[in-house]
Amino acid sequence: MGVNWFSMAAVLTMAAAGIVRAAETPAVATDRRSDEGSNSVEAMKDEFLRLKFGMFIHFNMETYKGAQWVVGYADPAEFNPGGAVDTDAWAEAAKSAGMTYAVLTAKHVSGFCLWDSKYTTFDVFHPDCPYKQDLVAQFIKSFTSRGMKVGLYYAWRHPGFGDPGKYKVLPPECDPATHSPEEQKKFQLAQIAELVEKYPEVFYIWNDGLDPQIMPEDEARAFFRSLPRKVLYSSNWWNWGKKGLPYADIAVKELRHFPEGNTAVGETCWYLEQKWFWSDGSRPKTAKQVVDLLTVVNGRRSNLLLNVGPNKRGRFEDASVQVLAEVGRLLTPQANAEK
Repeated sequence: MGVNWFSMAAVLTMAAAGIVRAAETPAVATDRRSDEGSNSVEAMKDEFLRLKFGMFIHFNMETYKGAQWVVGYADPAEFNPGGAVDTDAWAEAAKSAGMTYAVLTAKHVSGFCLWDSKYTTFDVFHPDCPYKQDLVAQFIKSFTSRGMKVGLYYAWRHPGFGDPGKYKVLPPECDPATHSPEEQKKFQLAQIAELVEKYPEVFYIWNDGLDPQIMPEDEARAFFRSLPRKVLYSSNWWNWGKKGLPYADIAVKELRHFPEGNTAVGETCWYLEQKWFWSDGSRPKTAKQVVDLLTVVNGRRSNLLLNVGPNKRGRFEDASVQVLAEVGRLLTPQANAEK
């Protein structure tokens, strides 16, 4: 269900001035709380590197529009897998490959949200959307019940998107064509705080397009450390030449390797098929290609987050499921040798 965003912005403004009590305020504080030397955060980062191999799941309105980036606002009725999405099958496929965590695109460039956000109606519970199930909650239950950790992807509306009438990125309640950059930032901070509060199992927020053009590193750190519980956060810089540079807890490389001797806690994102979102006729890499990729990535102080795109029925293609199972079989002797 939605709220009056201008009322929300007013609350946030008062919070910054110290007028609203902390218990009434979304976690958007900008005062710096340095976590340098924090054993708990450093321990979480060390644990993150031990995860080694995760599943990225790009599934959102883009799947139904046949696009990687949706232009304008899509009709919520288009998000229609034709029944309940079998997220248990996603988790089983990840487990078969030896993956230990997964990240779902909770909100991508379409602006469409896979949970019932209190800040917008542009989500799976929209009156015109036939799905009307909390897909984020389904995803979390399926993966955590199988012993895997879970994170959520959130796309930021970066200044680099340019024309606010084209790639919206934010829901209509904070349409960039009518809302200032500061209002947009506050809206996004409020939604991320909502996700962390609503889903306590989430250990990791994957931020696409978050970099100093949106807010300085100190401000981003202060926000994430002000949340009710500690979560790791990453940043996928807008500028391709700067991807992988430290800014957040986890440095992200996209379709590129970290250099040899990398010292940042890293995550390298690649797709199993030819695109992030499902595309008819795409074919997966071979299991050997995936294992070779994983070996290089892990050797450079980084996890491999390998994307698998569900189709319009919310299902992984059979060929991709078979490759994932073969990856697991290839990795089993290697895992035993490391014990």
